[in-house]
Amino acid sequence: MSKSVERVRQAAAASGLEIEVRRMGESTRTAEEAAAQCGVGVGQIVKSLIFKGSDSAKLYLFLVPGDRRLDQEKAVALVGEALVRADPREVRDRTGFAIGGVAPIGHMGPVEAFADARLASYDIVWAAAGAHDAVFSCDPKALIAAAGAKVADIGA
Repeated sequence: MSKSVERVRQAAAASGLEIEVRRMGESTRTAEEAAAQCGVGVGQIVKSLIFKGSDSAKLYLFLVPGDRRLDQEKAVALVGEALVRADPREVRDRTGFAIGGVAPIGHMGPVEAFADARLASYDIVWAAAGAHDAVFSCDPKALIAAAGAKVADIGA
C-alpha cells in the first residue's frame, strides 16, 4: 500500500470517518473514469481541486461534484485573493498527492478547504484516496466535516 493511501486511511480514522479504500485496477483520475469504475453518476464523484493564492502562495482545496466545475469568481470572492492552478509538482510536494489522486483528506500540511453545497445533496459520494486508482465512498456531510471544509456555492 502506498504512503499516500495510508495517509488517507489514517486521516479518516482520526476524524471518525469510516472508509474502505478500494483499488480499482484502472484509472480514476477523471470524474468520468471514476464514475464508470464506481458504477455511479458523475455528480457523485468528488473532484479535489487544488489552487494557489497568487499573492499568498497558500494552497486552497475545492471539493466539487464531478458534473460541475469550479466557479473561479466565486472561489476568489471566498478566499479574498486571485487564484492560479497550482503546479502539479508543487501539489505533490505540498500535499503528498499527485494530480489525479488528490484526496480531500490526509494532506501533508494544512490546506484551507471549501466544499460545493451540492455535494451534500447525495446520499453517498466517492473521492480519491491518494492514488490514481484508489477511491473511497462515504456520506458527503461526514466527508466535508473530516476535510474541515466550509460549505459554499462554488460550482458552476
